[in-house]
Amino acid sequence: MDFSLSPEQRSLQERTRRFIDEVVIPREPEAPLDNSGWDTLRSQLQAAAGEAGLFLPHMSSAWGGMGLDWRTCTLVFEEAGRSLLGSQALNCSAPDEGNMHLLEKIGTPEQKERYLQPLAAGATRSAFGMTEPAPGAGADPSLLQTRAEQRGDRWVINGRKWFITGAQGAAFIIVMARTGEIRGHGGATMFLVDADNPAYTIVRKVPTLDTMLPGGHCEIEFNDCEVAPAAVLGEVNKGFEYAQVRLGPARLTHCMRWLGAARRAMEHAVRYAAQRVSFGARLADQQGVQWPIADSEIEMHAARLMIWHAAWLLDQGHPARHETSMAKVFVAETVNRVVDRAVQICGALGISEDIPLAMLYREIRPFRIYDGPSEVHRMSIARRIFRRADEARSG
Repeated sequence: MDFSLSPEQRSLQERTRRFIDEVVIPREPEAPLDNSGWDTLRSQLQAAAGEAGLFLPHMSSAWGGMGLDWRTCTLVFEEAGRSLLGSQALNCSAPDEGNMHLLEKIGTPEQKERYLQPLAAGATRSAFGMTEPAPGAGADPSLLQTRAEQRGDRWVINGRKWFITGAQGAAFIIVMARTGEIRGHGGATMFLVDADNPAYTIVRKVPTLDTMLPGGHCEIEFNDCEVAPAAVLGEVNKGFEYAQVRLGPARLTHCMRWLGAARRAMEHAVRYAAQRVSFGARLADQQGVQWPIADSEIEMHAARLMIWHAAWLLDQGHPARHETSMAKVFVAETVNRVVDRAVQICGALGISEDIPLAMLYREIRPFRIYDGPSEVHRMSIARRIFRRADEARSG
């Protein structure tokens, strides 16, 4: 594996960094705490990204994108992640980014025209409906309770979902529903449901620790929600299989973005420590500050290399489930530690709203939970290790 960056990659990286610093970060105070105002801010930032040649990095030119491979996306996504508005500006934010890949890979031509084209253009937002209240599906998708059944020439969906990111204001949702016996990767199907379907209801926007996201995290309900056969995304009973198409790259792009946020936190900590004098010396000269700064640098470097390797595997056509799972655990826990150390080093200033550390602290914490909690990924990683050991023993 070649770790060097081509001149084109380095230029793109630097161009993205300047765009985030000069255009996006100054707009952060305008980010609304509720859903009002997001569409205007997003469209303005996306227009600026288009003018800068940085719009839609992960999609092909057929959809108006930059057509970057995953290895190059790591550079752009990390720089974009230095601002919580960065991925919105470049139109590579969750859950839209993952939904675009899913629609591009398994959508019909009609579905791509109706849903993918406006999504890629930034004209609409989307949501992905998997998580349910207990006893439904969460970290364990086999507990899926939402059901879809055929009645005549229609599919009818019933169930409740919650913590559905971006649902408020989304034009459509990709919902996972049980259509058969859950066994292995079978028994579930994905459906495209328009937001104006009268039997699809947003019950509430769930109050959460993180707030810097259009549409929030919502609880939604399907009450005899009728959709046509054309609403089936892919094939019936292959929903879990398609979820892997979406989740592998999506959890890695989360890692790319949040590593950028951790870098920004580190920048603030270093800047503060270099200027603040206490006990007769700069904080930067105190060993108690030097060590956490060094630990953060070491861990971010390791996190970046894990991301690059997993991205390289995806570019080679490998599913990279094991590698993206390991990266998800390590990066999620790394960025939490880095931001926490930055807050501690900056002291009272770190918990104020005068600098973005408090905001980053709130927004980063859920990353250890969504797209698979660290504990579940560790369980999956260990199972694969023992499975390989059993296969080796059996020849």
